[in-house]
Amino acid sequence: MPNWGGGKKCGVCQKTVYFAEEVQCEGNSFHKSCFLCMVCKKNLDSTTVAVHGEEIYCKSCYGKKYGPKGYGYGQGAGTLSMDKGEGLGIKHEEAQPHHPTNNPNASRLAQKVGSADGCPRCGQAVYAAEKVVGAGKSWHKSCFRCAKCGKGLESTTLADKDGEIYCKGCYAKNFGPKGFGFGQGAGALVHSQ
Repeated sequence: MPNWGGGKKCGVCQKTVYFAEEVQCEGNSFHKSCFLCMVCKKNLDSTTVAVHGEEIYCKSCYGKKYGPKGYGYGQGAGTLSMDKGEGLGIKHEEAQPHHPTNNPNASRLAQKVGSADGCPRCGQAVYAAEKVVGAGKSWHKSCFRCAKCGKGLESTTLADKDGEIYCKGCYAKNFGPKGFGFGQGAGALVHSQ
């Protein structure tokens, strides 16, 4: 349809925008009075606008609606916000609590998950923010514990056997050499050549 009005159409109200009142953003034209955040209605300019498709937002509302979610993505240093973005039309699902298990066949469980990013202890996906690598596998930080005593481990303080991880003490007690002469002191057997 020909545009007989002589100007471009506003990206918000679809009325003709004349040169004196025009604001351009990403190839679209807007009235100065229409160049507002779609959520909070704040006036925008080239430094405060964030575009998503045909929609325009202030950077704060854009971040709440389309930005990263979760721990560490606050509004500044040390800020914790309880705003879940319901005013922006965001719907949240309740997160299921994490319950690590002491599965004796952890390696079989990891095979069921079908990828190296499945935690061998609980079977859930392991994402980069919560990943600890040990014994050649990816674990959740909360699952990276001794299978016997539950002590938290580090990649340098673990021993692994049959796809499960143990602290050095539990590994020695359960899988180390047994019997007379396997002590640590003066009575220990010594191999001499």
